[in-house]
Amino acid sequence: MSKLNRGTICVEDAEVLEHRAYADDQYVLRLLAPDCAARAIAGSFAHVRCSEEVPMRRPLSIMRARADEGWIEVLYKVVGHGLQRLAEAQPGDRISMLGPIGNGFTVDKQRTTALMIGGGVGIPPLIFLAEQIAATNAPVNAVAMLGSEIPFPFELVDSQIALDGSPASATASLECLERIGTPSRLATNAGYPGCYAGFVTDLSREWLQSLPEEERATVQVYSCGPGPMLYAVEKLASEFGLPTQLCLEEYMACAVGGCAGCAVEIHTPDGPAMKRVCVDGPVFAGDTVYPDLA
Repeated sequence: MSKLNRGTICVEDAEVLEHRAYADDQYVLRLLAPDCAARAIAGSFAHVRCSEEVPMRRPLSIMRARADEGWIEVLYKVVGHGLQRLAEAQPGDRISMLGPIGNGFTVDKQRTTALMIGGGVGIPPLIFLAEQIAATNAPVNAVAMLGSEIPFPFELVDSQIALDGSPASATASLECLERIGTPSRLATNAGYPGCYAGFVTDLSREWLQSLPEEERATVQVYSCGPGPMLYAVEKLASEFGLPTQLCLEEYMACAVGGCAGCAVEIHTPDGPAMKRVCVDGPVFAGDTVYPDLA
């Protein structure tokens, strides 16, 4: 994984530039945070103070960063009092934040297909990763399989990018990925039009099974989402012998490694060890998170 340099974590009094509301209490927040924007990588996050009355910050994955314009975007769903207060923020308001924090995804250029599997509010780091791959002209083809059981908080379009092997029923894609040439397909059990009817891992399995063996051997899996989904992703990848990088989501207090409140068990060559998701992660090799599936 890309290594964290603690000297790159910035404290910023960020200005709210845009705050867009979507169905089911989902929001996309754009913040003017030039220092964070200049250093952010796919998989890193910002630790945001929701209001002056709520001292505990919230970790929010960075979905986009524009160093030239000095802003970052995060997606969140309102859960609890803190994020409810954040949802009240208006353009021009100031928000205290730390960032970027964490080790991000590492693009393996020896594996020329990046399969990105995301679920819910775990989708943002994968959008960032797709944009990074496109911007650097890396010799890697990105493919996104994304799932949600509530309306996707993005503009959806009928995909104009062919993706051989994807189910015919899966026609919808994210406009933001379509724009950069990254094919995406969507999955849900909620019956949304243009989406595959089922779990995102089932959609991914159908596509992987359609690939010739030599092409499937070029795939590297990147994933972020809820724990049960990540377990299913690792299980799927192990069936096909594919390496994974998993971006974990955990509650945390300090987010800079001091409190160890976000520690999880990671399996190393020397045995199990407690690692902090904030600074040792949030991205880990999947076989170190779920060694029973390796």
